[in-house]
Amino acid sequence: MTLALEPTLNEDAKFRKTLGFWSLVATGLGSVIGSGWLFSAMYAAQSAGPASLIAWVIGGVLMLTVALVFAELAIAHPESGGLVRYPLYSNGRFAAGIVGWSMWVCYLGNPPTEAAGALQYASSYLPGIYQGDQLTGLGILLAIVLMAVFVGINYFGVQLFAKTNNVVTAIKVLVPTVTVVLLIVSGFDGSNISQHGGFAPYGYGAALGTIASAGMVFAYTGFRNIVELSGEVRHPRKHIPKALVTTLLVTIVLYLALQVAFLGAVPSSMLVGGWHGVNFDSPFAQLAMLLGLSWLYWTLIADSMISPSGAAIAWTASNARNAYGLAKNRFFPGWLRTVNDRWGVPTRGLITNFVVGILFLLPLPSWHEIVSVTSTLVAFTFSVGSISLLAFRRTGVTGPANRLPGMAVIAPLAFVISALVIYWVGWPDLTRTIPIVAVGLVWFAVTWVRQNQGVGELSGGVWLIAHLAFLYLMSALGSFEGAGLIPAPWDSVIVAVVSLGIYFWGVASGTAYLRAHPGVLHHADQPVEAAG
Repeated sequence: MTLALEPTLNEDAKFRKTLGFWSLVATGLGSVIGSGWLFSAMYAAQSAGPASLIAWVIGGVLMLTVALVFAELAIAHPESGGLVRYPLYSNGRFAAGIVGWSMWVCYLGNPPTEAAGALQYASSYLPGIYQGDQLTGLGILLAIVLMAVFVGINYFGVQLFAKTNNVVTAIKVLVPTVTVVLLIVSGFDGSNISQHGGFAPYGYGAALGTIASAGMVFAYTGFRNIVELSGEVRHPRKHIPKALVTTLLVTIVLYLALQVAFLGAVPSSMLVGGWHGVNFDSPFAQLAMLLGLSWLYWTLIADSMISPSGAAIAWTASNARNAYGLAKNRFFPGWLRTVNDRWGVPTRGLITNFVVGILFLLPLPSWHEIVSVTSTLVAFTFSVGSISLLAFRRTGVTGPANRLPGMAVIAPLAFVISALVIYWVGWPDLTRTIPIVAVGLVWFAVTWVRQNQGVGELSGGVWLIAHLAFLYLMSALGSFEGAGLIPAPWDSVIVAVVSLGIYFWGVASGTAYLRAHPGVLHHADQPVEAAG
């Protein structure tokens, strides 16, 4: 099957293919090295102690497998906003609507998260913007101003975004690298890793739960912005896989090093009550001050504005493409399916996301609160890419020349690990995602009825609802803050085995959908005829 241009790709043609390998790497690193590096090491240590190192490795492996999945999809069909488009092609509008909605909400929370993180650090020298564990009214106002700046940089074209991001990313890589070296040289205490409760003071289950809840998924997941911008890449097959793998390998090493440095730099006097008692508003900056590195303290305070802002610029760019893609899916209003003639940017999506994103700061005005909700949804949205990959292969959408080696094993592995990460979050945190998914289901029902889409658009996504229902049920019954009726490790084994079965169900559904709708890749923007 040869991919043809869709009839309404006049808007897609306005995107400018100007991004190369280094711009993509800068986009990936610029997204990954945001506020996550400033906070995740502390929250992971609070939850799991030194065993958090295991969580970083598992999280990194998950992200690497997912990155390879999306690399092949982006090679097969490079498209701006592709992450919300691929499930439409493989499994229809029901699956695409729920996954796309969840992904949009996740991305929507990232600019507010980065703004909140920047201001939490800035509270060291700007009193009155952060109190207790959240932003004050003044802090929320300043966060909104920062978000407006992120929109402004993106408004005037992808080239301005790329140039700005390249410079910012160079600084963002340098500062955490220097921080690791200086903390290890100046104050590393190896006994912190073996004493104060041992390597896993709260059990290995706590370490697994931190992958999503402590911000690890949030920290790593910026690699997906490379895929979101694939429609604006000069040579997708050449640049996208290399950029994705480079981004993930660099950041896995960096985040592990940051976690080691944090664990060894915390004064032993603060660990009398265990790792739960370690709490800083500005973790690495305050550690630098405790070690007498005042110049590093002020460098980190300055970087606390640069790193989150750079990541937020990339997230703002990507989610504008998500809104554009969801409008093409006919899940969002058609007026969002417009690219600015002059700047080659979906400016309506930019502005809409900014306005709606402000709402994240009101009920969740802190970095940790926002991340604990969005990271779980992010892990959920990973799953459908693995389904699309094999469905594309089975129906000939992805030809031999565009296939990456080992994906027949990597794709189901990515799906299963994603399911486990969701399950390990724990029942109390997982329940917070239910209202968001429920809103997406209701909105899809509205669009399905209004557009008279027919039963044919539902069949490809039934597996997704079964997958979610199974994970919620297991979380309620299992050992990760559930009822404990299914003990560890058998609960995780059950989740892995059943999820693998659901994976092949999803692939079969996607293959059947593509064969029943052979023109879906040619006409995915067009009104759907009633079916069934």
